[in-house]
Amino acid sequence: VDVGLAEVTGLVQDAIFSRPPDAGVDTGIFIAGKDASLALDMFDAAKKAMVPPFQVSVFADPAGSFTTAAAMVAKVEKALEKKFQRALRDTRVAVFGATGVVGFCTAVIAAGEGARVTLVGHDGIERVKQIAAEIESRFHLTVDAADGSSDARKTKLVEANEIILACAKAGVQVVSKAQLKGNDLLIAADVNAVPPAGIEGLAVNANGDPLDAAKAVGIGPLAIGNVKYKVEFGLFKRMIESEKTITLGFQEAFSLAREIAK
Repeated sequence: VDVGLAEVTGLVQDAIFSRPPDAGVDTGIFIAGKDASLALDMFDAAKKAMVPPFQVSVFADPAGSFTTAAAMVAKVEKALEKKFQRALRDTRVAVFGATGVVGFCTAVIAAGEGARVTLVGHDGIERVKQIAAEIESRFHLTVDAADGSSDARKTKLVEANEIILACAKAGVQVVSKAQLKGNDLLIAADVNAVPPAGIEGLAVNANGDPLDAAKAVGIGPLAIGNVKYKVEFGLFKRMIESEKTITLGFQEAFSLAREIAK
């Protein structure tokens, strides 16, 4: 159903008041769409529309972005621990494709874990500056913005960071093999399974496999996707089987992804 933000309160209250309080657990609202910011606003509006004890469950995962981002960061975190005995905190992370829904949520999760995140704009710095400002306003997290509109700029960004996350749309290469030469590079991860790869030379099934770059390893979209679908399935299962109403957003997705990632 196509629902706007202004309609959320009415829709939720129609659902909660049309059944007795103890039946609310049998109803769930899923927030989809392709706009992460709007989905978060709708998620908040749905929660505020509840009138205890009249409540229903709510799960937000616009375009699968929350569960994809959760899986990506969880896989990177696990590889950091396993391969380099490092945590996400204080690692330098560049997010390519940062204007999309997956890039936005990936940046929020990584920054929330203490990483020093830079949003890379393929068309200049202005749009990613606006996204960085929204992340600070909404989540009280600080992320940087950078211009990645040329190969030279992208090369410098790869060299300056330890983790490269490619979150661009399907079939778009954002980092070439020649650019994966940073001495500090530890991990490159990509969610794009449609050729060409978002990161050239990174196999779709890579799961902590060595890259041509000195000591870096790669995580491909199938390894991430294997966690993503389990997270989404697991959250739906949790909502259906819960004996009380619950709300599920990207924080819950990341918590589950951490349990699943290997």
